[in-house]
Amino acid sequence: MSIGAVLAQLRGDFPDVTISKIRFLEAEGLVQPGRTPSGYRQFAAADVERLRFVLAAQRDHYLPLKVIKEQLDAADSGAGPAAALPRPPRRLVPIDAPAENVGLPVADDFTAGKELRLTQEELLEQAGIDAAALAELQQYGLVRPGPAGFFDPDAVLVARTVRAMTEFGIEPRHLRAFRAAADREVGLLEQIVTPVYRHRDPEAQARAGEVVRELAALSVTLHTLLVKAGIRGVAGC
Repeated sequence: MSIGAVLAQLRGDFPDVTISKIRFLEAEGLVQPGRTPSGYRQFAAADVERLRFVLAAQRDHYLPLKVIKEQLDAADSGAGPAAALPRPPRRLVPIDAPAENVGLPVADDFTAGKELRLTQEELLEQAGIDAAALAELQQYGLVRPGPAGFFDPDAVLVARTVRAMTEFGIEPRHLRAFRAAADREVGLLEQIVTPVYRHRDPEAQARAGEVVRELAALSVTLHTLLVKAGIRGVAGC
């Protein structure tokens, strides 16, 4: 297959994937398509599945490319168990889905969902909360509408997560530290990638997008490890 045909196959599950993204993953050694005598890329079905693996691992598991490559190398050598592979993509439940099907989904990709805008009513329905709970989330900066008053899909994920945490006695006001920490991390990432985004070269901008994903994935990993270490200390383990 040509790179355009591969893109068409992937777009159904990964709407944000681009030719530049595929080229970047090739440059990083995550996929190695063949070449025609004229130099055009030729992708096999196995290459497409490999790309699905990478994209799902990034989006659904927040894995940095280095870790993904290690998993792929282990699978290539026969040392990696099939259970370690990322699961199929998971998305937000459609607005008209039955309430019993709405659980706590895995957070989407860091740049996905920009085109999808939710009204307050849609957010309340998908998140399973009432207007008072949403007002409290907004009061403490955990959920923020856009300039036009709409919400993005991540707001649903945040609301569902906070709702689950309230079952353990944690209230939104207790989570202000999470918002402050996230804002500090975003500020740090902006300092790193903003100069690259200013380039008009599409390839440079695509590279900046990948840098954002990598740094965000590493930030999530570091945060998780620090919390785990702290809890381990509290538990005396």
